[in-house]
Amino acid sequence: MNYDVIVVGTGLAGLVAASELTDADKKVLLLDQEPEASFGGQAWWSFGGLFLVDSPEQRRMGIKDSRELAWQDWLGAAGFDREEDEDYWGKKWAKAYVDFASGEKRKWLYDLGVRFFPVVGWAERGGYLAEGHGNSVPRFHIVWGTGPGLVKPFEDRVRKAMANGLVDYRPRHRVNELLTEKGAVIGARGEILVPSSAARGEASSRDVVGDFEFHAKAVMVTSGGIGGNHELIRKNWPARLGEAPKNMISGVPQHVDGRMLAITEKAGGRIVNRDRMWHYTEGIKNWNPVWPMHGIRILPGPSSLWLDATGKRFPAPNFPGFDTLGTLDAIMKTGYDYSWFILTQKIIEKEFALSGSEQNPDLTGKSIKKVLARVLPGPTSPVKAFMDKGEDFVIANTLPELVAGMNKLTAVNLLNLDDIERQIVARDREIDNKFTKDLQITAMRGAQNYLGDKLIRVASPHKILDAKMGPLIAVRLNIVSRKTLGGLQTDLSGRVLDSSGNPVPGLFAAGEVSGFGGGGIHGYRSLEGTFVGGCLFTGRQAGRALAKELES
Repeated sequence: MNYDVIVVGTGLAGLVAASELTDADKKVLLLDQEPEASFGGQAWWSFGGLFLVDSPEQRRMGIKDSRELAWQDWLGAAGFDREEDEDYWGKKWAKAYVDFASGEKRKWLYDLGVRFFPVVGWAERGGYLAEGHGNSVPRFHIVWGTGPGLVKPFEDRVRKAMANGLVDYRPRHRVNELLTEKGAVIGARGEILVPSSAARGEASSRDVVGDFEFHAKAVMVTSGGIGGNHELIRKNWPARLGEAPKNMISGVPQHVDGRMLAITEKAGGRIVNRDRMWHYTEGIKNWNPVWPMHGIRILPGPSSLWLDATGKRFPAPNFPGFDTLGTLDAIMKTGYDYSWFILTQKIIEKEFALSGSEQNPDLTGKSIKKVLARVLPGPTSPVKAFMDKGEDFVIANTLPELVAGMNKLTAVNLLNLDDIERQIVARDREIDNKFTKDLQITAMRGAQNYLGDKLIRVASPHKILDAKMGPLIAVRLNIVSRKTLGGLQTDLSGRVLDSSGNPVPGLFAAGEVSGFGGGGIHGYRSLEGTFVGGCLFTGRQAGRALAKELES
């Protein structure tokens, strides 16, 4: 087959780009080093949260949002400070994305069959001034069906194109080199890996059984980031956050290795913002792991007491769910790479959700009955499984028993019962009045003003040491690797740029490998719901632009 485009990577960005290309009657070769079980990439594992602005779901919840407010929030979160160089295209992509999220994004997805859970979530609440980091209003729209529900329409389009002879899909084909001729990218060369029966996310063999070389009019790289490659994370760890964590768990499978970044750079592409990355601070070790060091992120409500490894409460606004990068910075400054939540049974049953499609079987399976069960007493079954089997959980009826269990878990005895009790008692005294100087309690009460939080997300403020709210629970929180915020610098057509700022002929990129657009659409921080959304947008933009270029 003569190919118009080679797409490297079958994650969401690759599938979106391929579907746009085949809609324009272009012939596409899809290459991926993983077996077919991993079709759809990291988006399949996701919670399926999408950043939308002034949506019908928001309006029904009484949320007043606007493009102007969203752009204010984006700029406050991103903190672009390299605007003449590394941030130049990222900021342009950011503006285009906010326009997309407040315009045709929802209708485009709706027309493809994507539906949304009616309650809008409030992620990354910020806690600073109006122009600082954070979402001023809830914008986290959960796809009905979570990640698999978002992947499905694009997978269906690509598989239909396969049946029609427009897509040639080659799993277990690992690209080692992008071929160039007179400065233009004309194809890819690599190795064929042994067939693998590994299930989605499981580590697959790297044994080689052959090689390949394919040519096309253009190559699009959609291979993802570096989240599964801890060596590369530590190499690029930003100095502003101190030393990289010695212990870290993985929020993505091992094959998210970042190989294609260096390979594309060798072919002439420029990588920018290498030091920008997004790792979560509320990670717990999966008691039933799929991949090595498999970590799950807690999506917390605002009420848990957050302590560092020595038992000191983090200062405002380092509260659960407010500022991921801010709490990562605060944790690393302690000299330890973990922290603690202390909470009650009442808090965990209302406020703990777990990220990932497999941790939300009710939403993933589109079961209204099971979703409604979330309002019943008790934690969800996935959370309960972690309470029963997860190594990071300590449960006790009294505070002395709890602290003893926490010290036993780490085996370093850093926690002093008197110090922790003093801080909790002081916090609990603030609950007695409707007014308080404790900003976390102010935030908890403020959250009750939003109907979505009040119904299913935030526990009624109460004293942690109130025995009626028990038992007491402590959770050791690990740093869990996740997203690459820098990457290949691209223009608004997805063309990869070289070190002089000129497009490399025949070379395109989309998704996380391009920093979700331009080599860094997020700047330093994400507003959440913008990772899978960034894959959708960049895949769509690059696919359409390349199809148009091939027509000329």
